[in-house]
Amino acid sequence: MKEEEISACYHPVKEYTTPKVDVRAVIFNEKNEILLVKERVDGYWALPGGWSDVGYTPTEVVVKEVKEETGLDVRVVRLLAVLDKRCYNHPASSFYVYKFCFLCEVTGGNDDLTFDILDKGFYALNNLPPLSLDRILPEQVELLDKLRRNPDAGVYCD
Repeated sequence: MKEEEISACYHPVKEYTTPKVDVRAVIFNEKNEILLVKERVDGYWALPGGWSDVGYTPTEVVVKEVKEETGLDVRVVRLLAVLDKRCYNHPASSFYVYKFCFLCEVTGGNDDLTFDILDKGFYALNNLPPLSLDRILPEQVELLDKLRRNPDAGVYCD
């Protein structure tokens, strides 16, 4: 981390600190390949999604994020998992983060990309491109695939 990033972690907090919420879409095609987007910020791949926006429900945010990042329209099928970023080997962060991971299915759309996404594509689970480890880890992708394959599984929660 750069010095200014580290020092930003030590500003005095004036109110009770709460977690940030990150929403991610888990989308598979008919070949059982997962949809990933290449993030402009670091050049690595992640599930479509991002920070939750005030004024939207978690499902509304994930639908909006997928549309903004990929041009695809999706429908949320179910919540697969709520992951506590602290419980995994993510790089250090100044935020405490919960990740809401939603199974979604494509209902339409186009191939638009936005300013913060360099590329998108479907990938076989045994041939994933380099992942943006701040956003998603290979073992989390495996967990999400296992959960989506079991429709009777409850929501996984750390």
